[in-house]
Amino acid sequence: MSFMFKPLAYDDHTAINRPDIPASVREDIVFGTVQSAKCIAEKAVSLLESGKSGCVVAVDGYASAKFSDLSGALSQAVRQRGCRVVLRTMDEVYKPVEELDAMVAECLPLNYGEDPVLLFGKLYEGSFSDFIDRGKAEKLLEEMRNLPEKTLMIFTGYGSTSETFSALTDLKVYIDVTPKTAAVRAREGKLINVGDKTPGPFAELMRRNYFVDFEIILKNRKRLLTQNEIDFYICGDHDEDFVLMSGQDLETILTSLARYPFRTKPVYLEGIWGGEFIRKVRRLPSEYKNIAWVFDMIPMEVSIVVDADGREVEFPFFTFIQKCPLPIMGEKCTERFGGYFPIRFNYDDTYHSSGNMSVQVHPYESVCKEYYNEKGSQDEAYYVIATGHGAKTYLGFNEDADPAEFVALAKQSEKDGSDLDYAKYVSHIDSVPGRQVMIPGGTIHASGRNQLILELGSLTIGSYTYKMYDYNRRDAEGSLRPIHSAMGEKVLRTERTSDWVRENIAIEPIPDGEGDGWKQYIVGKTDLMYYQTKQLYLEKKAEFSNNGQFTVLTLVDGEEVKVYSKSNPEFCYRQKFLDIVVVPASITDYVIENMGYQPAVVHKTMLRTDD
Repeated sequence: MSFMFKPLAYDDHTAINRPDIPASVREDIVFGTVQSAKCIAEKAVSLLESGKSGCVVAVDGYASAKFSDLSGALSQAVRQRGCRVVLRTMDEVYKPVEELDAMVAECLPLNYGEDPVLLFGKLYEGSFSDFIDRGKAEKLLEEMRNLPEKTLMIFTGYGSTSETFSALTDLKVYIDVTPKTAAVRAREGKLINVGDKTPGPFAELMRRNYFVDFEIILKNRKRLLTQNEIDFYICGDHDEDFVLMSGQDLETILTSLARYPFRTKPVYLEGIWGGEFIRKVRRLPSEYKNIAWVFDMIPMEVSIVVDADGREVEFPFFTFIQKCPLPIMGEKCTERFGGYFPIRFNYDDTYHSSGNMSVQVHPYESVCKEYYNEKGSQDEAYYVIATGHGAKTYLGFNEDADPAEFVALAKQSEKDGSDLDYAKYVSHIDSVPGRQVMIPGGTIHASGRNQLILELGSLTIGSYTYKMYDYNRRDAEGSLRPIHSAMGEKVLRTERTSDWVRENIAIEPIPDGEGDGWKQYIVGKTDLMYYQTKQLYLEKKAEFSNNGQFTVLTLVDGEEVKVYSKSNPEFCYRQKFLDIVVVPASITDYVIENMGYQPAVVHKTMLRTDD
C-alpha cells in the first residue's frame, strides 16, 4: 500500500449509492457556488435583521478547500442586501512560519539513514490552537465582539471554526474536499500547508500534510460533526459547482446511507510494476497504463457518492465514518479503534506487468508506536484473485537461508546497485486463485508478477513499507526507488521461515458452514492479527449474521450478487465483479443472492470475535 501522493485524476462513476433520502432533503440541496453563497447570505442577513448588531460567518474546510470562491460570492450577495462586510482570514492569526516549522519539526525528522527520501514521519498530537498566535487571536476576537450594526464578518481559513473562535461564530460553514481532489490540487501547486504563505516542494508538502496538517484538520472536523456545529456543509471538489446542504440535511443523508450496504469510490494509481487486469475489467481509458494500486476502500483516502435525483453528491468516506461510527462499525469496534475504520482494502495489480512488487517488510506494533505515533502494527494480507503463468507470492525466508547474509547483501545493493538473488533467501508459494496469506508486521514478503491481489491492511493512518530490494528499478522520473534496509533490519522476524508460514499464516481452508447452494471456509486467520477472512462459494443465496459489527464483501468470481438486509430487503446493493461492499453493523442479518448465471465466489472480511 502506498500514500496517495499522485492519484490519477480519473473519476470512476460506477460506485453510486442510492439510499432513500426524503424528498424535502433532496429539494433543499443547492447546486452551484454562487447559489450556495446566496443561501448562506440569506441566513446571515436574517440574523442581522433579527436584531444582531453584527454577525460572524466562519468558513473552514479540508485541505485545498477554495475559500476565496465562496467568500467573494458571499460578500457580493450580502452587500446587495444592504449590509457591510468585513473580510478576515486565518493567515492573520497564525504564528510565524518559522515558529510553526520548528514546532512540527519533531514530526518530520531529517533522518536520511533510515528514511532516505523522507517519506515517513510522526503523527502530530496537537490541534489548531497550537498554530494560533494568542495575541493576534485576542485582537480578532475583540473585533468580533464589537462589530458595527448590520456588519457581517466573513472569516475564512483552516481552523476558523476551531474552539478558539467557536463561541463568537454565528454561522459555521465547512467546505469538505475528497482526499483524491486534495492530492491532485497539491500536485498542481494549489495547496498550501497550514500557516504557510506559498506551496512548498511537493514531497515536503505532502509529507507534512500526512503527519501534521491532515491530523489537526480531521480532529477539528470530527468535533464539528459529532457536536452538530456545522450550519452549512459544502461538497467542494468542483470550483464552480459547490454542493451545499444544511448540517441537519447532511446528517439525514449519511444516517440514511448507514442503513445500507455501500461501496466507496475507488482511486487509481500508476506504478512502475503496474499491470493490466483492473484496467481492462473496469474499462479504464487506454491512456492509463501500469495501474499498480487501486484504492477501493482505503478509509482515509477514498470517497463515497450518493445519488440525489440524478446528481452525484460526493463526500470523503472518513466524513461518513466520523458522523456515523456506531451504525457503520458497531459499538465495540468504534470504542476499540477510536472511531477509525480498522481495515483497508486495495488491489495490487502485477498482471502482465514488468515485474514483481518490491521485496519488503512492514513494522510491527512497538515500532509503529515509537517511531510514528501510530495506533498499532501495519499488518497485511494477500488474497489471490487472478493469475497468469508462473505467478508466485513471496513470503518468509527459505529454511536453509541465512537472513543475516540477505540483509548484508540488501544493504550492499542499496549502496552500489549490485544484484541480489532474492529467491535464494525469500521463500515463495505458487499463486492460485483463492489462496489467502496473512502477513503480520515483520514478515518478509512480495507479490510476484502476473497476478491480481486483493490486499488487506490493519489500521495505520500512514503507510510504512520498508523496501529491502527493488531489483534496482527506477521510477517514472528516472530515479532509483528508495530502499529502507536500515529500518527493515530492525523489524525483520527472521524466524518466520517457509515451515512457519505454512503452519501459521498460509493455512489450508477450514470448513465454516454450508447450506442449500453454498459452502463457506475460513481461509485467513492468525492470532497475530485482529481480522479474519472467509471464502463463500455461492450458487443461489445464503444468509449470515453480522454479530454486532461490519462485514466487508468482495466479489472475486462471478458476475453479480445482490447484498441486502434480511429484515429490510430494500436496503440493498447490487455488487459487480471486483466491487468491494461494506455491510454495516446496522444490518443485523444479511443475505447474499447470486444474480448471475454462473456460481459466484465472495471474499468476506470481519473482525475476529475471539480476541
